[in-house]
Amino acid sequence: MSRLGNLGARLYQGEVGYDFVGKRKVWYGVSILITITAIVALAVQGLNMGIEFKGGAVFTTPKADVSVSQATEVAEEISDHIPIVQELGTGGLRIQISGVDTAEADRVQAELAKALNIEAASINADLVGPSWGEQIANKAWTGLGVFMLLVVIYLAIAFEWRMAVAALVALIHDITITVGIYSLVGFEVTVGTVIGLLTILGYSLYDTVVVFDSLKEGQKDITKQTRFTYSEIANRSINSTLVRSINTTVVALLPVAGLLFIGGGFLGAGMLNDISLSLFVGLAAGAYSSIFIATPLVADLKERDPQMKALKKRVLAKRAAAEARGETGEDQQGEAPDDAVPDGAAPAGAVVGPRGRGRGRPSGRR
Repeated sequence: MSRLGNLGARLYQGEVGYDFVGKRKVWYGVSILITITAIVALAVQGLNMGIEFKGGAVFTTPKADVSVSQATEVAEEISDHIPIVQELGTGGLRIQISGVDTAEADRVQAELAKALNIEAASINADLVGPSWGEQIANKAWTGLGVFMLLVVIYLAIAFEWRMAVAALVALIHDITITVGIYSLVGFEVTVGTVIGLLTILGYSLYDTVVVFDSLKEGQKDITKQTRFTYSEIANRSINSTLVRSINTTVVALLPVAGLLFIGGGFLGAGMLNDISLSLFVGLAAGAYSSIFIATPLVADLKERDPQMKALKKRVLAKRAAAEARGETGEDQQGEAPDDAVPDGAAPAGAVVGPRGRGRGRPSGRR
């Protein structure tokens, strides 16, 4: 078995683990800092909206002996607007100029042809009105709102309302970070960006639901035992699915990274940049939020419940009594339970055997 596979098995069985839930305040602080940075970037720099949203023209030229910088200077001088110029794989140029209407487009096309020393008829001009982009944006917001509403309803029915709230917070967290990155790096927001943002919602939710499903199984009959608190069972759920989440995220990120750094970076593939950046950032943020935000937040909300508070008091009281008798933590985990124990439940770092029973024996027993 590979090292990663062996680690995954040990995490699943509870032989090793990291206290994600116990350190949730650290993760909350990190997420709040990142979110504030994203919001400040949006407020200060704003988003570089594409012509699909603010209108303009796109001129595609055949192969020309003109560099990107030269074409940028020429287009800016002709149109009095700051253009976005990209070199295509064919050797031609894609010159995008915002704020150009139909009447002005013909003049810009003719002057570009003269300045670049090519025929005007060989330049392909596409005009986009701002009203079309506004319709796309409105539909995207509507789709996003409907999606989140359905997610909350489904999770509240399939699991419970606390998990629905935590998943919604994680989704908003992922979208905010992705949009903030767009503002920081100055990438253009196009229809491809909207498609990427809507796509990452499903990926983000997938990892979260996997952990929630494990948590749902682990919390069965939780109040009938006095060995583990809700937070410990939640932490066990994260650890048991950790390797699976990492594998899924890495496998998904590899082709997206190829689109972003090879397709968009080296080939100048235009819209590939817009889609791949949102996917890359969104996938990474989704994996982070499912582990460090969603499940710890569920544990926080659940621990406020009177039954969970009472359970925590009983668990801590039992452990304090065991320590007073001189029993070690391993002895306590090795005791045969007096009552039911949730399947697969074990606190992070507990040493348990393949079937969930401890290897030690209580001191003084024979």
